[in-house]
Amino acid sequence: MTAGGDAATGAAAADAGARAGAAAGASRHPYRTMNVPVAGGALRVGIWDAVGPHTADVLLVHGITSSHLAWPFVVDALPDGVRAIAPDLRGRGASRDVQGPAGMAAHADDLVAVLDALGIGSSVVVGHSMGAFVSVVLAARHPARVSRLLLVDGGLPLDVPPGLTPDEVVQSVLGATADRLHMRFADVAEYLAFWRAHPAFAADWSEPLERYLAYDLVPEGGALRPATSYATTVEDTIDLNTGTAIGDALARLAHPAVLLTAPRGLRDEQPGLYEEGHLAGLLAQHPEIRHERMSGVNHYTIVLAPEGAARVAALAAG
Repeated sequence: MTAGGDAATGAAAADAGARAGAAAGASRHPYRTMNVPVAGGALRVGIWDAVGPHTADVLLVHGITSSHLAWPFVVDALPDGVRAIAPDLRGRGASRDVQGPAGMAAHADDLVAVLDALGIGSSVVVGHSMGAFVSVVLAARHPARVSRLLLVDGGLPLDVPPGLTPDEVVQSVLGATADRLHMRFADVAEYLAFWRAHPAFAADWSEPLERYLAYDLVPEGGALRPATSYATTVEDTIDLNTGTAIGDALARLAHPAVLLTAPRGLRDEQPGLYEEGHLAGLLAQHPEIRHERMSGVNHYTIVLAPEGAARVAALAAG
């Protein structure tokens, strides 16, 4: 990808981010953002308010290189009375400059700060990919703040070979998803073209997807780059795959929980993140978690396309 560009590049990225935010408000759920103080800075939080009487809240936790704008398809499928709250996790999106360590516990504690800022005692929590792992740790560290869990293609240990270096673990789990964090793009159109060629979205390209992708870009040196911090991505990937936080949290899990998995992975390949034999072993260890395998989706489109999002929203609404 090119590293060229001019002073207009930063303005283009800002315009793209503004359009993304404005477009998120196109939902029938009124959209706004707020900044929530956390250790090391502030999280940007997207809020889609209830339509009419406010009856429930759902906390939406995005994946490892994603942002809060991963959720408009799910929000649109939620009942009118539900308010949806979705932060940019530290190191991502408009929370990319939050200082200090990451890891599952840090993200979980940040989510409590979000709930506190909005006066929410307890909430349904929906986590996608890494967000599902964060959600499991949130439930273990702060059990009173979670009513039930929906884990979307994540939350149970992945089948990662032992003995890998940190960078090798990232490559094993994320591959090209992590590689793009080192890339630079001349403009928004070039970044969209990069994703347009991605096999995960071959059958599910849409305007909301374009808005989500455009929000990901920030200016750097006359070009654009993805907002997600590679260092934070490594830190989080190592923690969730080789640390003790997930195993300890699952051992203490006492909340109703559903795991919704996709049959295809990050590049629309089979098997997905959870090969059937590996998943069967995990579910045998955790019979308290109800599992549902959804057909026709991959790791991305399970939330970033209408069919997958509708099922996620239905399960989130109970």
